[in-house]
Order: sequence, then C-alpha cells, then structure tokens
Amino acid sequence: METSTNRTTTQGLQRMGAFSVLATEDRVCDQHGPYVAQKFKFGWTPCAQCMEARQQAEDEERRRRDEAERAQARLRRLFDRAAIPPRFEDRSLDNYIAELPGQQKALAAAKQYAATFDESEGVSLIFCGGVGSGKTHLAAGIAKELMNRYRSALFMSVMGAVRSVKDTWRNSEVSEGEALQNLIDPDLLILDEVGVQFGSDTEKLILFEIINGRYENRRSTIIISNLAIENLTEYLGERVVDRLREGGGKLVVFDWPSYRRRAA
Repeated sequence: METSTNRTTTQGLQRMGAFSVLATEDRVCDQHGPYVAQKFKFGWTPCAQCMEARQQAEDEERRRRDEAERAQARLRRLFDRAAIPPRFEDRSLDNYIAELPGQQKALAAAKQYAATFDESEGVSLIFCGGVGSGKTHLAAGIAKELMNRYRSALFMSVMGAVRSVKDTWRNSEVSEGEALQNLIDPDLLILDEVGVQFGSDTEKLILFEIINGRYENRRSTIIISNLAIENLTEYLGERVVDRLREGGGKLVVFDWPSYRRRAA
C-alpha cells in the first residue's frame, strides 16, 4: 500500500517537473511493512517512513553537535575570563599531591567546597600559610571544577583588583562603580597575594568594598595569603574576616614546608 508520505513526496517532485516516474513496484519494508517503491532516473525510492526516521536522526545528531559546540565555546569564554595565571592552568584537584595529613585535609576541604558550591551560596574560603604550599593550586582547581559546571570565576591578585578600581580615577571609559561590579559579579572571586604589602587606607577601603559587595550579593570569595591568620585579620580588618567566615566559611591553614623548595 502506498503511504500518504510517499504519495505526497512523489506528487511534489512531479509538480516541480524535476522527475518523472519510470516504474512502480510493491515492496515490503522490514520495519514498516508494504510500500510502493517508485523508480526515477536516480534509482528506486526507499521506504518513506525510513527516510523520515533517518532525517529525524540526522536532525537530532546535528542538534546535539551544535549544542556541544555552543557548550564548548561557553567553557572557553569562562576559562578565558577567569584569567588563571598560565603557571596554574594545568592545576586541578585531581593532580594535587597530598602526602602529609595537613595536605590531605586541605584537599578534602577544597573538594567539599567545590562539590557543595551550588548549595552553599555565598560561602567563602581563606587559604593562609607559607609560600609554595599549594594554596593557589587548590584555588585554581576549585575554579576549574566550577567552570566545568558553567559557573563563572575570576582570579586576581589583590594589587590587580585594587589597580583596576584606581585606574578608573584617571579618565577611564569604565566608571569606578563598573570596575567594582566586575569584581562583584563572578560566582567565585579568587584574591591572591593578600597582605603582600602593607597597603594604604585607600587600598584597604577598596578591598573592603569588593569583599563587602560580594558578601551582600551572596557571592563566594577565596582569599589566598602567606600571612598567619592573626596578621591577615589585622590586614583585612575583623569586619572583612567575619564576612568571609560567616555561613560556614572555612579557614584552611597551610603549615607544611614549601613544595617548591622540596622539589628544588
């Protein structure tokens, strides 16, 4: 029996005058049963329902491929905007070497933080301790985990963050408010080298505006510092540290020898 789809397709071709039927033949499709095959110059027509199913499969495959390409492009934009330093681009939570008990605890804290990020809106972390102990490695690893879930992240040194705001004071096309908002908007902000220099009152005020703005907007922040927590509290101020530790924010102390020194 000729199907309506087959008949409609043939009639459409005939109306266009592009083809003429040379012969017809009753055939049986293994999947869809009897159909009338028609012979044109290019050959015999297959089962119309099979053709339709094949076209739908091709359309679905094209849709999946397009979605995958869009997702990949979105990931590339997220990683580009994150501005993770090239030295740490290959760092992840999976390749962090945790040999000492303290390192194992730090890695566990980082993994838990990344895993529960979506349910712990606005929760922050403080990584403090000696140089070369893996603080930046773990922070970059957390950022990668989140960006793979299409959450935005931004990595900046404190000096870079403060400079991006102060630069607006000199005939910049970006306003001070816009510069601050650029630091407040990302789902995760990683501020590195906190307390490297003493910092003026103006710089500390800008830093407070950034952290407080993120606190008020329930955005998460990771602070990385080589200072002990007492010195870090003195540098940031108790109000800032209280905001960072509110709602389950954790302090992770990196008190083991420098990995870089041991590797050297």
